[in-house]
Amino acid sequence: MGLLVDGKWHDRWYDTSSTGGRFVRKESFFRGRVAADGSTEFRPASGRYHLYVSYACPWAHRTLIYRALKGLEDHISVSVVNPLMFENGWTFDSGPGVVADPVGGAAYLHEVYTKAMPDYSGRVTVPVLWDRESETIVSNESAEIIRFFDREFDALGATGPHLCPPELEAEIDTINEFVYTRINNGVYRAGFATTQEAYDEAVTELFAALDEIEDRLAQNRYLLGDRITEADWRLFTTMVRFDAVYVGHFKCNVRRLVDYPNLWGWTRELYQIPGVATTVHFDHIKDHYYRSHSTINPSGVVPEGPIIDFNKAHDRGQTPSVRS
Repeated sequence: MGLLVDGKWHDRWYDTSSTGGRFVRKESFFRGRVAADGSTEFRPASGRYHLYVSYACPWAHRTLIYRALKGLEDHISVSVVNPLMFENGWTFDSGPGVVADPVGGAAYLHEVYTKAMPDYSGRVTVPVLWDRESETIVSNESAEIIRFFDREFDALGATGPHLCPPELEAEIDTINEFVYTRINNGVYRAGFATTQEAYDEAVTELFAALDEIEDRLAQNRYLLGDRITEADWRLFTTMVRFDAVYVGHFKCNVRRLVDYPNLWGWTRELYQIPGVATTVHFDHIKDHYYRSHSTINPSGVVPEGPIIDFNKAHDRGQTPSVRS
């Protein structure tokens, strides 16, 4: 874990001393936009863009899911970092599932950042969308990258319906904000808290939000009714990790995912959509969290369980009154 300061790497954990023990996530820095209408310098083109991800990271996982669902695997190449994040941050050290950097041959992800901006200061995060043509980072904001993939690559043959259609965008944005603050980032606020007060605040908000989502899914098949939208996928990448790492490692243990009948069934349904399961790598997920966060788990011991069957039949197609 670390960051760049004026282009120089520093091995430094998050500082919560000035925030009452609360983890505060910084906004992404690179916010370029791929636009099919030519309104930016970044136009969609097959082979132009390269995606850097970690299989462990829920934010990067969103982009992998969209790359699969939209049929963009042949148009957008990908590199996968090693799940272990130690003194050099994300690396391309060899290991199962690691895909080296074919663009610049980087050994460390921070080298990709300094290639784009030699004096960059900030955290080095995934995902990163790289433009081969201009040799720079387009964006390191997952929420924006998935919308590029959803909207801007139609001319290349992107498949499936748009997941953030204009008529639902306002509703999607509203629930995204709720889910991000209370759940996506909420598990990190609980896990990275360094005071009891900060932890209690985060975990209480997290489970109140999960209870609310459970109630919503008792009445609707998906978060916004009868069609899958971006809001579902943004929640999914947190929930698929919940019992494996957040319950134990981040102390989010009031209830498990499997204790929420509707949320558990919804998670299984999304997992079983063709193309999604191959983006889920529990070996990377568990290794990263349990072995990389030495301030939380100093021993680095990775638990064997839990055993979770995401392929178990779901009943989400049934009406609420007849679900088991």
